[in-house]
Amino acid sequence: MKSIVIGIMSQEKIRERIYAIAKGEYKPKLNEPKIWFTSMKSLAEVLSDDNRALLHVIKDAQPESISSLAQMTGRKPSNLSRTLKTLSNYGIVEMRREKNFVRPIANATDFQIMAA
Repeated sequence: MKSIVIGIMSQEKIRERIYAIAKGEYKPKLNEPKIWFTSMKSLAEVLSDDNRALLHVIKDAQPESISSLAQMTGRKPSNLSRTLKTLSNYGIVEMRREKNFVRPIANATDFQIMAA
């Protein structure tokens, strides 16, 4: 499983970077972060100890659905669903629809953090 590179930069700098990329003035390097946070605090909320433990459970147990993951972790499905949606928005978890279930898949459990 690959490591995801995460960057921390002010909202203004992130916006400037996105505009430069869109205008073709800047081409991101392969080793640059794909996921950006505006503060260490917001990063810490998403990659909390509980959420990183959850990612390891998803990777190791490969649950078939959110409800089976809820049983494994002892968390309520509604709370778990909200957490998985947040992780999915950042590309850390993939939510794959299979038959009548949504299966969580961890894209990474290791992270490199770069502060700008």
